[in-house]
Amino acid sequence: MNVRHLELLRELAEYGSVTAVARATYRTPSAVSQQLKTAQREFGAALVEPSGRGLRLTEAGRLLADGGTAVATAVERVRARWDAFHGEPTGTVSVAALPSAAAFLFPGVLREISGTAITLRCGDFDLAEAEFAHLATDNDVVIAHSLTGARPAGTEGLTVVPLAREPLDIAMAADHPLAALPRVSPADLEGQEWIGVPEGYPFDTVLWSVEQAVGRPLAVAQRLRDNRLVESLVASSGRIAVLPRFTTPTGAGLVLRELTGTASTRHVSAVLRPDRAERLAVRRVLCSFERVGAEVEELHRNGG
Repeated sequence: MNVRHLELLRELAEYGSVTAVARATYRTPSAVSQQLKTAQREFGAALVEPSGRGLRLTEAGRLLADGGTAVATAVERVRARWDAFHGEPTGTVSVAALPSAAAFLFPGVLREISGTAITLRCGDFDLAEAEFAHLATDNDVVIAHSLTGARPAGTEGLTVVPLAREPLDIAMAADHPLAALPRVSPADLEGQEWIGVPEGYPFDTVLWSVEQAVGRPLAVAQRLRDNRLVESLVASSGRIAVLPRFTTPTGAGLVLRELTGTASTRHVSAVLRPDRAERLAVRRVLCSFERVGAEVEELHRNGG
């Protein structure tokens, strides 16, 4: 059994097409197709089948792709033990994160890792919840979020590590009538005009929950991704929005009020491929993310 063929099938399962595999692995599509034909001859079974204008794995192909994942995980586990035998972990660890979580996690993690032989390569991605799983194909660690639980949508088969639970508050201008309340309920928010996020983004789940509680649609004037832009518009208008507690600055015309009576806490988690989760350098970085996330959560729990 050629392990390279298992790796090829795993890549096809992750990237979804021959063209995408070729692009990611610096091969030509014809070379990838030829390797697939060789693999099918070796295993004596159809491993792919037509799907539209492309290909998809057959049941046999999926079984072997899962085997490729198991082999890659075992190899990384041995590599981690070898790195530990030689001393401290080394190498580059790539991290892709949503900006609002990166804002409270990256500074502390970068400080901790700066004294090690690990290099962090960081990137920020503002995506719908279900799209973060795809980033695990090309990144060692993906920082994602969800309102429904620690495992974001679409991350089945991936390793998920909870990092922090962050309240999502209702933001408003300091002179907004609701600012006089210590906290707000869905009933208090009825009739307000909102600045929301695109549909499919976790913060939109809060608006949906408020809609269900009041029994009618909310008036959403704008749907924007950038929290800094939302903060600016809320502070200068009578509109309200959902913003994360840990990194939203208050005191300059903007206030936050806790939302009661409906779920309004997001789970921030690290998402990794199982094989990459075994790398010693990745595990060291992951431990740092867990520690920093817990520290930030505790700080805000105690009123910091």
